[in-house]
This record gives sequence, C-alpha cells and structure tokens, in this order.
Amino acid sequence: MTTLNESGLAVYPAQTRRLSRTSVFALLALAAGLLVAFVGVPLVATDYWLSSIIIPTIVLGVAGIGLNLLMGYTGLVSLGSAAFMSIGAFATYNLLLRAPFLPLPTVLLLAGFISAVFGVFFGLPSLRIKGFYLAASTLGAQFFFEWLFTNFQWFSNNSQSLTISAPRLQFLGLDLQSATGRYLLVAAVTALIILLAFAVVRSRVGREWMAIRDMDTAARVIGIAVSQRKLLAYGISSFVLGIAGALWAFAYLGTADAHAFNLDKSFQVLFIVLIGGTATIYGNFLGAAFIVLTPILLDRLTLYSNLSFLADQGALANIQRIIFGVIIILLLIKEPDGLTALLQRAFAALGRRKDAGT
Repeated sequence: MTTLNESGLAVYPAQTRRLSRTSVFALLALAAGLLVAFVGVPLVATDYWLSSIIIPTIVLGVAGIGLNLLMGYTGLVSLGSAAFMSIGAFATYNLLLRAPFLPLPTVLLLAGFISAVFGVFFGLPSLRIKGFYLAASTLGAQFFFEWLFTNFQWFSNNSQSLTISAPRLQFLGLDLQSATGRYLLVAAVTALIILLAFAVVRSRVGREWMAIRDMDTAARVIGIAVSQRKLLAYGISSFVLGIAGALWAFAYLGTADAHAFNLDKSFQVLFIVLIGGTATIYGNFLGAAFIVLTPILLDRLTLYSNLSFLADQGALANIQRIIFGVIIILLLIKEPDGLTALLQRAFAALGRRKDAGT
C-alpha cells in the first residue's frame, strides 16, 4: 500500500517510516539544541567566554548568513557587508535614543528594514552589471557610509568622539546589560534569523535564487523575474546584516563608531562565508568560529611557546597574521567548498566505516 506525500508523489510504507524517524530525530535535535543554547550555555559559560568568544562568534555567524543568502544562494557579489551592518547599528542607536517608547524587538526590526532599503538601492547595479564591476559598486557603499557616519555628528547624537553606545538594552522589564542577558538576546535573535533563512531558501524564492545563480539567462527564459529576485536578495541580505550590525555594536562591543565597520570587517564576513561554505546556513557559524578562535589560539601558542625573545610584540602580531592568512589559503585550496563539506565527508566516511564493521 502506498500513500501520497505533500507533493503528490507516492511514498511506500518503509520510506514513510524512514521519513517519520528522520522528522522525529530532527525535532529532538532541535529541542536539544535550544535547550543547550538557552539553558546549558548560560549556566556553564563564564562571563569571559560569553562576552569575548561566544557572542562575537554567533553575531559574525549571523552576518555570514546575511552575505551567504546573497552570494551563496543567489550568486551575487558584495564587498560592502560592513556598510549595511553599520546602518543597522546607527539606526538602532538613533531609534533607541529618539523613540524610547519603542520596544527593543521593534527597534531591531526597523533597523533591519532601514538597512534593507539601502541594500536594495545599492543592489540596483546588479540589474546591469555582474562580477568584478558589481563588487566595485558594492564597495562604494562601504566607503560612502563610513564617510557619512564619520563626518555627520547627528548620527552619533553630536558626540565629539563620534561613538555610539546603547542607551538601553532591556525588554519586558528585563535588564539585558549583563553578559548573560546580552547572550540570551543574541541567541534569541539568531534563532529567529536561522528560521527566516531556512524558510526563505526552501521557498519558491530560494529556488528561484538558485536558478539565477546557476544561469540567470535560463532563469529569465523560464519566467523568473530575475531583476525583482536580485533586488529581493539584496534586501533580505542587508536586513540580516543590519540586525547583525546592531548586535555587534551593542551586544558585543558596547560602544562603536563607523570605523568598527570598516573594509576589514567586510572582508572578515566574506572569509566567514568562504571558510564555512557557500549556500549553507550552519556553515557560517563554523566559519565565524574559525575567524574568532584561530587568532586566540595563535596568541596562546605564542605565549606558551615563549617566543617573545625572537621579536617584539608588533613583529609577533604580524607573524600571527601571516600564519592566519596561510591557514585560510591552505584551507580554501584543500577544501574550496568550506568546512561544512569537509565535515559532511568526514561523517560520511565514519558512517561507511561503521557499516563495513557491522
């Protein structure tokens, strides 16, 4: 006896049982992950781990999701990720300051939408150009907004130092200024962003994005509104990046200025996508963990190896950057599809070895 699935295709009982077991396993894994994220981590992690390692890793992973939706799933290019992060940060600051009646979730959503509007605007060149020229046009957003927030003090409330600090981080009377509070804020927003990303990439919009990525001419021939979908990709990508910028400024740094979102930050987000793997959601957090933890590990290795007698601290810092760059190059040469593909192959090999042993 056969049954029909949601797509109208025949599913046999054995296949139905496998699908059922897979669904149950996925739900159990999701429940376990949420339990660990919202209960286990706050109970176990120290303030140092939360503030210096876990929060920046998660926020950079969210920024990676924003760029990956554009680059990995749609095949478009952007070198201005940090610009849209800065828009989200400065928009959040001004909304919290000038509209104190707005709750924090509403402020984050509005900041994301403001960033999305500018993302669509700077995505207009994608309708005519692609490749290197498109990268150059998005690079213009990076320089423009860094100049804008540096030269116009209104955005920083006429601060002489041009820095912004979160006026308040609270929701429903809960103070989120502590390390645990900021982590829970980041974790909650990240969970919603992941759900949004999966919903988009598995929808018709996501399938059309991937068709445009593979061959936009063929996508246009089969009736896909290529121009609209490209602008939508820039909008959703910038929306996620704007929220990531707000979290980076206020949940991690605490105080920031326009230079906190410079070109180096854009390249950092780009490396996160390349290292973690394009067209993947969870891989962005692998790339972010690599970006955050590798410099710390190199610094610890230098300290424990007692290499300070070889050169001064400045030279050692440069050597660490060189080693970090070499590791990235070797990783991309060895595994161009990123850490996600590497882990998938490792798990597949373990599964085959287990099956062979039985």
